[in-house]
Amino acid sequence: MTLVKSIAVLAVLLAASTYFGFRARRLYRMLRLGPNENRFDRTPERIRGVLSYVGLHTRMFRNLYSGILHFFIFWGFVVLLTAIIQAFGEGIHPSFSLAVIGGTTWIAFLQDLFGVLVLLGVVMALVNRLIIRPRQFQESNEVDALIILGLIATIMVGMLGQNAARIAEGGDPSAAWRPVASGIAHLLEGVGWQGTAAIPAHEAFYWIHILAVLAFLVYIPSSKHLHIIVAIPNVFFRKLGPRAGAALAPIDLEHAEHYGVNTVTQWSWKNLLDLYSCTECGRCQEQCPAFLTGKPLNPKMIIVDARENLYKTVRDAPAEQRRDAPRPQTLIGDAIKEDEIWACVACGACQQECPVLIEHVPKIMDMRRSLVLEESKFPKEAQGALRSIETQGNPYGLPRAQRTEWARGLGVKTVDEHPDAEYLYFVGCAASYDEANRAVARAFVRLLQKAGVDFAILGRSETCNGDPARRIGNEYLYQTQAQQNIETMTAAKVKKVVATCPHCFNTIKNEFPQFGGTYEVVHHTQLLAGLIKEGRLKPSKAIDGKFTYHDSCYLGRWNDIYDPPRAVVEAIPGAELVEIERHHKRGFCCGAGGGRMWMEEQIGTRINHARVEQTLRTQAPRVATACPFCLTMFRDGISAKGAEAQLQVQDLAQYLADAMDGVSPADGPPVQLPDHFNPPR
Repeated sequence: MTLVKSIAVLAVLLAASTYFGFRARRLYRMLRLGPNENRFDRTPERIRGVLSYVGLHTRMFRNLYSGILHFFIFWGFVVLLTAIIQAFGEGIHPSFSLAVIGGTTWIAFLQDLFGVLVLLGVVMALVNRLIIRPRQFQESNEVDALIILGLIATIMVGMLGQNAARIAEGGDPSAAWRPVASGIAHLLEGVGWQGTAAIPAHEAFYWIHILAVLAFLVYIPSSKHLHIIVAIPNVFFRKLGPRAGAALAPIDLEHAEHYGVNTVTQWSWKNLLDLYSCTECGRCQEQCPAFLTGKPLNPKMIIVDARENLYKTVRDAPAEQRRDAPRPQTLIGDAIKEDEIWACVACGACQQECPVLIEHVPKIMDMRRSLVLEESKFPKEAQGALRSIETQGNPYGLPRAQRTEWARGLGVKTVDEHPDAEYLYFVGCAASYDEANRAVARAFVRLLQKAGVDFAILGRSETCNGDPARRIGNEYLYQTQAQQNIETMTAAKVKKVVATCPHCFNTIKNEFPQFGGTYEVVHHTQLLAGLIKEGRLKPSKAIDGKFTYHDSCYLGRWNDIYDPPRAVVEAIPGAELVEIERHHKRGFCCGAGGGRMWMEEQIGTRINHARVEQTLRTQAPRVATACPFCLTMFRDGISAKGAEAQLQVQDLAQYLADAMDGVSPADGPPVQLPDHFNPPR
């Protein structure tokens, strides 16, 4: 009988493992369809990330309920691998034991404890899906989820029942370390299953246990729960350095075979691994401002639809092509609609929330590049901005000669006049041409002068940094603008750069190094907070009442700068800082990122209107921004809501200047914007 059992266990184990290996090999070969990408550097840092994001579930615990249930299930499976090894070992050879490493003592106790915790996690998951039913589960495959939860529960019941029956048989050395199994054993004894009478129960629970484990192994590669296996490598191979989206990968315009992505196999193997890793948890969509305001974009479905497109690409290929060169399937239009691609504001909320670190934004930007560079397809409103960047060096379409008019009367020197300046103030297009943002530049300059900061500007030789062009998808125009600025800054021997625009800040800091422009870059809120801390700026005029601060996506999520802007607010006498309901890492975009500043919102609620409504609910009369786009969108949103009497918006530099003695930035000369520039209202 023992030999028959051993053969049977070996047979089912071999069959399940063979099938799993076949499916895993197929998934691996699909990964290899994508171009190569080096993600094997900085191994210690990658391991630390796995320990944090996977081991400690740091992102999962942002939702406490979900975090707890996943923590129980994940660590339960880690611990209960010992029970699985023990079960198969005993089945193949009855004398197999883990006693030498504590299998009958502390390991036995952990198996008992985590068996219960996993079952508790399964119950919590069922309650979440069937009773609480959060919105993000509405598009999910409930049958798939229920099958997985059912298999997990069956594995736990089989394990606990197997151990309980063994205790009821008598003579189990681990009985004292298994309080739960011992309790179940008493129930079995109560119905007469004890001694040899418990042997059939032990065998039944044993087979329930191992067959459920093997069914789980067989089912996983075809399930959305494939993330159970691939999440760890996906976190390990995450992008290090500037976050994916903060620094888009450049295109080799001279040698590239394609410009952007329109077939799924044009993505690298790491991007394809992202597709496998999606848990369909919906956390990304619940933070996406486009989705929450009724736009067609759902970041979760971008990944899910792309994954299905990958499977279809391989499945529909002729047999002789499946191995090496499957017939490409169109990604844009069939799997993902153009409206979805253009709705993205590139805020990074989806990536910040994703528990397995999927890189959504670069994928959307890759598809935009394909539309713009290969098909010349993009929203008509963006055409004027792109043309203006190309001809005038700014998206406003105003003459290059007007770029320095904002500084009239301030005594600001150019790098030609002051080549040894400590800082280059990269003014940016908004502060150079937009009337409201010119006031920000003037206030900031007054503060720098008050603090004795040594700085200069590029003057008329400054041109658009290229961020709007790159995020819209015109990589060629971006590279032209970036290289022009880098050449100018290199000639001026620039070492340190300060910017009032987070988009300029992010581009110069994270993307200019791709083309040889490496500088020490700070945002103006960082510099101001430092000057206050050093005592070089001493705000003394009170501005009493509540303040709130709107986190810029390109300052906060993309570059982890949250505290300096708040430090500036807190330094203003009388100011009481309160937070908007969505703030810090869960801040809500103003709606202007990803080139959307230059496009109209045609669908759903305007994102800036939603953000203004959130801000009004704080009942703070003042909101501070640290980004020219955010300032514009707030001004427009407040005006559209007729809330001028309830809410004032200014840049932090303006509020700080108002709180300083001897600093009264004068308004600059007015600027007439061209007809084509019509920001959303």
